[in-house]
Amino acid sequence: MFTGLDSTPGLGAFGHDNVWLVILKAVLIFLILVLLTLFNIWLERRVVARMQHRIGPNVNGPFGLLQSLADGVKLALKEDIIPKAADKAVFLLAPVIVVIPAFVTWSVIPFGPTVKLPWSDTHTPLQLTDMPVAVIFVLAIASVGIYGIVLGGWSSGSTYSLLGGLRSSAQMISYEVSMGLSFVAVFLYAGSMSTSQIVAAQDKFWYGVILAPSFVIYVISMIGETNRAPFDLPEAEGELVGGFHTEYSSLKFALFFLAEYVNMATVSALATTLFLGGWRAPFWIDTFWAGANHGYWPFLWFMGKVMFFVFIFIWLRGSLPRLRYDQFMHFGWKRLIPFSLVWILAVAAIRTIDLNGGLDRRWLYAAIAVCVALIVVLMFFEEKQDSDAAAEEEATAFDAFAGGYPVPPMPDQIGIATRSTSGQEH
Repeated sequence: MFTGLDSTPGLGAFGHDNVWLVILKAVLIFLILVLLTLFNIWLERRVVARMQHRIGPNVNGPFGLLQSLADGVKLALKEDIIPKAADKAVFLLAPVIVVIPAFVTWSVIPFGPTVKLPWSDTHTPLQLTDMPVAVIFVLAIASVGIYGIVLGGWSSGSTYSLLGGLRSSAQMISYEVSMGLSFVAVFLYAGSMSTSQIVAAQDKFWYGVILAPSFVIYVISMIGETNRAPFDLPEAEGELVGGFHTEYSSLKFALFFLAEYVNMATVSALATTLFLGGWRAPFWIDTFWAGANHGYWPFLWFMGKVMFFVFIFIWLRGSLPRLRYDQFMHFGWKRLIPFSLVWILAVAAIRTIDLNGGLDRRWLYAAIAVCVALIVVLMFFEEKQDSDAAAEEEATAFDAFAGGYPVPPMPDQIGIATRSTSGQEH
């Protein structure tokens, strides 16, 4: 089942725990995620306040740590309102569909190696379970949450909520494609889709270093996938009030809020597992401290890496302005996905050469570097527009009665129609 005490568990180490141990692990994961959510909310408010020269929460509890708990209790005691136009059954079910997958995805995240439980002779991996396709399982379960967002927006009976739900679903689906493509290079190098085996394969080099393009693509995709700033376009206050959860209140809104912060932790944990060595000690501490990757120390390394990514989320929210929706979608489909496909071909070629030998790898690396440089340069050039067609369209005055019926002008024709009207008046 495993090679030795406190070693990296293999797939055979899972599925043998007693029922009480499985329940204990599940409860501990749930408690960790709830407490992590409360802490992350407090951390976000404190960090952004520091960046904006404010104080932030500092009253409830030491350093204001209980502020998130107080806000949660207040939210739970608020009046629960259901709009008359809402589909009540779907309206109540949507938050549940969103929050459950957020917790289920953590069932295959490795927190540490195989350890000995205190006050017992039981040895168990610090992971609920694992499977040969664990990463695909995470993507599949995370996709279920999109249904909850769409149904929540549709069932509210509000135009703004419906638009927010459609925006969120389109955004999440788009960036899930680039996210999934960023994993392919990891699978090629690790030779497995199991989370525990991917961590074991990073015993010497982290994939975030040797597969840096995949790492960058994933980091961008995970921010877009979680609808966080500067990609929080489905919840743009100036356009859609509050997005898909505009009509929600009390505990139902709290579930959406909880799912968002748990998803932040989920994509951070997945980035840690796939690209930063998982629970392995950072900065090569294990080279001079033999016990760094044994016992319960790896759990601290893992949580430290997760909090590093959470800080990136917070840092970006306080630093970057919100993008325009069409720019954001254009970047995902016409930039990230093509670059991901080219990078996958390059990694596949390198792996084939590694396994079969042959071509001088220096020339291959040089060719890949040139291709990557060309792609990056092309990203900075806007697509060429047909200037003749644009000039002809501008020269043609808009006629509302051209087809026999009054038709309002399109947004890009308003200026043309105004100039035409002004000329007729003179």
